[in-house]
Amino acid sequence: MTKIAVSSEGPTLDDAVDPRFGRAGGFLIVDTETMETHYLDNGSAQAASRGAGYQAAELVAGAGAEVVLSGRVGPKAFDALKTAGIQVGQECDRMTVREAVEKFQKGQITLSGGR
Repeated sequence: MTKIAVSSEGPTLDDAVDPRFGRAGGFLIVDTETMETHYLDNGSAQAASRGAGYQAAELVAGAGAEVVLSGRVGPKAFDALKTAGIQVGQECDRMTVREAVEKFQKGQITLSGGR
């Protein structure tokens, strides 16, 4: 089983991928085997004046994500995700969460960092 955290503008698979990782509206956690989802609100990181990316990294790590898909992940957040063993796929903006997950499953997203 692989859990993916996708930065999302809303709580469904058909919402757009949020191009920002740290200040994303939230994260849709997707179980790639069952396509079951769980939405994590990222409101506290959005309101933070500093460290939003680090807070977001802690949030998705705490949810058990093994992979993050987003538009762009900043260097501090990337380092935090890498330290947590989470792989990162970027440039997933301009698509829905469902499209990003499907591309991941087909091996069409380059991952870096993590395991």
